[in-house]
Parts: sequence; C-alpha cells; structure tokens
Amino acid sequence: MIRTPSRSIFRPRRVINQDILKENKRLIEQIDRRNVLRGALSLGALTFLTGCDVSENDQVQTALRAVSSWNDKAQGLIFRPNHLAPTYTEADVVKPPRFNAFYDPEDVTPVDGASWKLELSGRIANKKPWALQEIYALPEQELIIRHICVEGWDYIGQWSGPNLRAFLERIGADLTAKYVAFRSADDYTESIDMATALHPQTILATKYAREPITDPFGFPLRLRTSTKLGFKNPKWITSMEVTNEFQETYYSKQGFNWFSGI
Repeated sequence: MIRTPSRSIFRPRRVINQDILKENKRLIEQIDRRNVLRGALSLGALTFLTGCDVSENDQVQTALRAVSSWNDKAQGLIFRPNHLAPTYTEADVVKPPRFNAFYDPEDVTPVDGASWKLELSGRIANKKPWALQEIYALPEQELIIRHICVEGWDYIGQWSGPNLRAFLERIGADLTAKYVAFRSADDYTESIDMATALHPQTILATKYAREPITDPFGFPLRLRTSTKLGFKNPKWITSMEVTNEFQETYYSKQGFNWFSGI
C-alpha cells in the first residue's frame, strides 16, 4: 500500500512544473485506475518516494513506468483464474456494439474473409494456419458480458465463438507459457497473460448477437475476455503467438498498464 505522506513530513523540492503534470496525467490516472495503489498518487508523492526531480521529464516517466510495472505484477498476483464476471440477459444487449479503436471507423480497412487465415507461432505444436470456415466449424461459447473501455464508457455485449482454452489445447499450445500475443490486420498488437487466456470466459469471438461480426467491429475474429479492459481485446486478429517473452504492445508503449484486468 502506498500513501501520500502527511504535510508534516513532506516538503516538495520545488514548485511542480504544471506542463509535466499535464503530460504525465494519463499515466498517473492509469496507474491508479484499478485501485491497486490505494490513496492519492501525485508527482509530489512520487518525488518523496523516488527522489526524482519533477522538473526532469525523463525521470518522471521512468518512475511512473516503474510503479505501473509494479501495478501489473500486483494485479497478476490477485487475479482469480476461475472467478466469473457477471453475466446479463439478451434484453440488456446493445445492438450494434460500440466501435472503439485508435482511429475513426471510416478508416477501417475491410478484411477479405475468403483469404483470411489465423497464423500461429511460438510454443505451439501444430502451427497450421486456420481458415475462417475452420474457425466457424468449432464449438461455440456464448457470453453476455460488460465491455469496459479505459475511456470510461461501457456497454453490455453478446459474444460467441470458440473458447480460447479449448482452442489452445486443440493446437497443442504450451499452457505453462507466460503470454498469448496477438497481431491484427490494422497492425494493432496486444497480449494477455496465460491465466487470462485460460479463463473460462475468454473466447475468440466470431459472432455478435448470434450473427457474424461485421465491420467496423472486428470481422472476422476478435478476442473477447470478461476480465480485461476493452483495449486488451484486439479486433481483426490475423496471428496468435504463445510465448515466454514479453512483447511491448500498442498501448503499453504509451504508458498504459499492460495487465489492465481484474
């Protein structure tokens, strides 16, 4: 537990540079978003804890990312691999799903389902690429769960597709590996910890409200897990790798907490 020092023992070195405060505000908010770090985290507290000079932006970034890394580890330790997220009824489902990406929906480049394949690599016994019809032929699991965006909005969605654990077992993946990493048709990259990949409510979604996913919502395949923030669920997936090597992802490079789950 980290607490802000009381006024009686804490004196900042100098007046906090407001430009640096604004520049690093997103990192501070994201570190505290999941309430793993209790109490208020400020640049003043950061100075007290780390001795960094808040007028030096590189020092602030380094310290904030160190705390964010600690936050990832803490969330991983308290993650309950078999604890189920709440589910809802079909009456609660929002249709169509809400679009979210790092660009506008009109910039989506459609994927050709006829030529699309899911490429496999890493610690997987059978790396044969999967065509879309082969994915569609697999048993489906349906989830009606809440999508929570890091931006603060949410909605109830109805997703269905192959259970990810069952798929990993089918292809002979090493279930003791640390990560499952994804790359998308729009070059978006994301990865999840293996415990989340094996969670009973993690699927490779091919349908929404029992109809094939369309664009701009991630056709033909997207990850759907009940235990992660929205940006951890990549769309337009084209490849999957099982690995023990951590790979920086699109948002982790920008300072967002990598684990970003419950």
